[in-house]
Amino acid sequence: QVQLVESGGGLVQPGGSLRLSCSVSGSIFGWSLMGWYRQAPGNERELVAFITAGGITNYADSVKGRFTISRDNVKNTLYLQMNSLKPEDTAVYYCSVRIINRGNYWGQGTQVTVSS
Repeated sequence: QVQLVESGGGLVQPGGSLRLSCSVSGSIFGWSLMGWYRQAPGNERELVAFITAGGITNYADSVKGRFTISRDNVKNTLYLQMNSLKPEDTAVYYCSVRIINRGNYWGQGTQVTVSS
């Protein structure tokens, strides 16, 4: 059974930084994409960034130049480094993995609040 557990969220002032982690357990053989999504109150869940099995990354326009997605294959962990945070980045952040022929798996989410 694949399980994803996010951590690293919290309260930060505008302009500050946070690093989110997503620990992945279970077999993810055949995975094609890992990503970070977020959902603010009243909004739909949106893609923040993803990384493919081949190492290609992509970002939402709203976070380009501020966020960096990476993964550690040894630790089976996905990261999202978030710099220059803005109040509009406030949301619950979720990590996800897409596995070929098995579908998408999600974590439970971690709250990020950017406020002074």
